[in-house]
Amino acid sequence: MPLNWLTALRSRLSRAALGFDAWMNAGLYDGGRSFGDAYERYSEVMRRRFTVRGTKRLVFDLASEGVTLGVGGAVVMLILAQPAFNQTSENWLKAQDLAVTFLDRYGTEVGRRGIKHDDSLRIDEFPDVLVKALISTEDRRFYEHWGIDPIGTLRAVTVNARGGHVQGGSSLTQQLAKNLFLTNERSLERKINEAFLALWLEFHLSKNEILKLYLDRAYMGGGTFGAAAAADYYFGKNLKDISLSEAAMLAGLFKAPTKYAPHVNLPAARARAADVLRNMVEAGYLTEGQIQTALRNPATPVTRSRDISADYYLDWAFAEIKRLADDGKLGRERVLVVKTPLDLDIQRRADQAVESVLRQYGDAFDVEQAALVTMDPDGAVRAMVGGADYGQSQFNRATDALRQPGSSYKPYVYAAALATGQWRPDSRVVDAPVCIGNWCPANYGRSFAGAMPLWLAVAKSVNTIPVRFSIQMGRALGETHDGRAAKLGRAKIIELSHKMGITSNLVDSVSLPIGSAEVTVLDQAAGYAVFANGGKRAKPYAASEIRTSGGEVIYRHDTSEAPPEQVLSTRVVADMNYMLNKVVEEGTGRKAQVEGVKTAGKSGTTNAYRDAWFVGYTGNLVTAVWYGNDDHSSTKNMTGGSLPAMTFHEVMNPAHQGIELKPMPGLESEKTIAAKAAAPAPAPPPGAPPGALSRRSFEVLNGMVGLFRAAESPPPGKAAFNTVGDKTGMR
Repeated sequence: MPLNWLTALRSRLSRAALGFDAWMNAGLYDGGRSFGDAYERYSEVMRRRFTVRGTKRLVFDLASEGVTLGVGGAVVMLILAQPAFNQTSENWLKAQDLAVTFLDRYGTEVGRRGIKHDDSLRIDEFPDVLVKALISTEDRRFYEHWGIDPIGTLRAVTVNARGGHVQGGSSLTQQLAKNLFLTNERSLERKINEAFLALWLEFHLSKNEILKLYLDRAYMGGGTFGAAAAADYYFGKNLKDISLSEAAMLAGLFKAPTKYAPHVNLPAARARAADVLRNMVEAGYLTEGQIQTALRNPATPVTRSRDISADYYLDWAFAEIKRLADDGKLGRERVLVVKTPLDLDIQRRADQAVESVLRQYGDAFDVEQAALVTMDPDGAVRAMVGGADYGQSQFNRATDALRQPGSSYKPYVYAAALATGQWRPDSRVVDAPVCIGNWCPANYGRSFAGAMPLWLAVAKSVNTIPVRFSIQMGRALGETHDGRAAKLGRAKIIELSHKMGITSNLVDSVSLPIGSAEVTVLDQAAGYAVFANGGKRAKPYAASEIRTSGGEVIYRHDTSEAPPEQVLSTRVVADMNYMLNKVVEEGTGRKAQVEGVKTAGKSGTTNAYRDAWFVGYTGNLVTAVWYGNDDHSSTKNMTGGSLPAMTFHEVMNPAHQGIELKPMPGLESEKTIAAKAAAPAPAPPPGAPPGALSRRSFEVLNGMVGLFRAAESPPPGKAAFNTVGDKTGMR
């Protein structure tokens, strides 16, 4: 009985399923036929009533295409706008809620950042002549456009193409968007974001609010921000009291504050002010007669020496303070006094060295930009140059620009190789063709030198050896295939690079060992500081001590931060210092030598001469130097051993005068050995036979022997000689 019941149930379910399937098929068929009939009737109606021919059809076709393209363009614009709108937040107008006063290493005030802009004036309290001078020079259609001025942009392009002189194409709103949210990086992405943010500002603010923000926040040169601060700095006056000629000079600063700063170049500032006055006449704000007095009696700034400007440093330091605040290390305090490691003497030399080198050799090498960082071996940043001219571009190339390091990346490769224990500076390596797949690196001179000691391969910046090392390190991990072995070796190199201080994402590629991944100048200085301090991670820092406005110490770097991690052994550090010292004394970095001071470092040059580096150090200081162009265009055969090494010397040589010289870990200077040799020998140890050398004498003689051997050949070592790789290939 149960079996018959189950069979009957199955039969009923099968019939029900078949019935449902038949109903679905019939429904879909009938529905499809009905839809087809309806579409045919619709098509017939459209053909009878809406068919157009001739000119009308052309118009309809164009309109249809226009709608299609418009919808597609709107979608694309919405996608492009997302990065720009991500820059905004509910409290964007507050921008920075910290007010920070910065002191140098000796306690002298060097600048301020944060909310201490002088925004006390209402827009109707700004001098009318200043507002008119600004609008007539920078954006005559300010009250007419909606953030972007196509007419003004077209006029600027047209007149500039004819070789004339006109205001820039960016509107005041676009310039404000850049000042508030973006950097001066020359890129299409930045211009797109600037345009969208300008539209966003016009939607959220009135024209007068935009104008006031611009007048309060624009950089005016001399470390000043805003027209009120500039009037006090240049003329010693309240902004309300400035004359027409002074207003014209201030208005001339907005586009190029460093170039036209009156305390830097008074003739250029007065010529610019005269242009502003004529712009006011052209715009209809003044007559020719009204400007004659101002032209005959141009503004004269108060006597002020050209101050040291550490603006790139202070911008970076302010970002670091905000990071500490976000991490909760500063409590609820918002008004702070920060003592930095900034050394104004080194900062001055760095600024002057970069300016002088670019002025003398910029055209010859077709190079426009540079960046530099000098720090103590523990990471205390002493000086920073983020570009050729802060007034023209506040984009910090020392901290934010990612560039290929070329051969200046190789020390990370060699450090990783030495850490395995397979190689020492005197190990024999082979400079011969090597390939990974279809990629075969070549040397700078397009030739191969055969067998040589490792220290010489480093000094001569041989390209094949780091690639061979990546393969050998992978083989040591058990992989026999060259490509997979190289990938394993590169993973070890990347891991050590990050431990030593490289914070950027290092893209793994076959050319990574010879410097194809991108890094920053600040990271390079931090990475090389590991060699200078004996193997410890050196995280760059800008705050030695932080106090509240009432003087209470709330942060000290030496006690508030964790002790640095030991990332390299002392043996690896000593070997690396020996080899990188050879680069300066006998290799590609000779122009970087610091008189009387043991110096080590590495040059770097990338493909097509786009980037040139020199990163070096002594026992006292580390300096990383980069030269190149913002648009990644090629220079004229500039190498790391030329302008970067020269700049390194110009900064480091005077920085070591009159200070106590610290030894480089693992290396003794000739002065140290000579001093030991001249010192009176202590008594021989108890129980020593007559005539036996004392321990001190033995150490001195041993050091002298080591020095003489180093002058002729690599340092003595007990490691077996290694022949690295035998794979050959062609580029």
